[in-house]
Amino acid sequence: MKLVTRAQLGWPASAAPTQTSTKGVKVHYEGTAVSTKLLADHAACLAEWQAIRKSHLANKVENYSDIAYNYGGCPHGYLLEGRGIDKRTGANGNQPLNIAHYAIVGLVGSEGLTEPNDLMLGAIRDGIELLRQHGAGSEIKGHKDGYATACPGGPLYAWVQKGAPRPAGTATDPGTPAPAKPKVSLAHVIYAAKHDPAAAQGHTTHKADVLIVEKALKAEGFLSAQYVDGSFGSLTVGAYARWQRSAAGGNYIGDAADGIPGAASLKRLGAKHGFTVTD
Repeated sequence: MKLVTRAQLGWPASAAPTQTSTKGVKVHYEGTAVSTKLLADHAACLAEWQAIRKSHLANKVENYSDIAYNYGGCPHGYLLEGRGIDKRTGANGNQPLNIAHYAIVGLVGSEGLTEPNDLMLGAIRDGIELLRQHGAGSEIKGHKDGYATACPGGPLYAWVQKGAPRPAGTATDPGTPAPAKPKVSLAHVIYAAKHDPAAAQGHTTHKADVLIVEKALKAEGFLSAQYVDGSFGSLTVGAYARWQRSAAGGNYIGDAADGIPGAASLKRLGAKHGFTVTD
């Protein structure tokens, strides 16, 4: 699998709602003209993916929190991360449909580039299998199944109706595991939050765990980038307290919002920013 991550695209963690299971995956196309230049230039695919996200975020009618799709497949065989794993899609038409299936789009449209090649189909299949490893069920449907639309177009829908078979020569290396979520030890970050503020400037305790938490706090707008340094100092404690007091963090007040991570608030942060919490 050739995966282009959100980090490689320069995107922050997805603000889409968390969802850890579905009946399966629905396949989409862009529904507009797509340039055939994508066939010769992978950079054009990345630009197309960036443009889709930009247009979705600018759509005030739908009020998208992020690019609508979980993943995209390009004609060079790359799987492009959108909302990603454990995030509810915004692409299937309404909330019940979004809850029922994740969404993967092939970078083909109604004009220009309309036929998915084998590399694109292989990338879409990679996305289906990746989502299945993280809670998606076995169903593979087209967007038009259950919603009045031409999406995913004739060629892609014909492939879906055959069961979305993997084209020959696009098999994922069975020795390559799906990307694992980073883990954060609750005990480690509690210890760091209690000991780093009183230590000398730049002191770090359990730096790897703390960096993951600080990056999430930065993405939430509670911590400046210059303080994402692996030290759970007073500014990080203050940022974490603001997270605890926020609606997403749990609306904690008083001593419950003291900036020392608790299991519930840390798991809420992890659910939004792609890490799991261990004891």
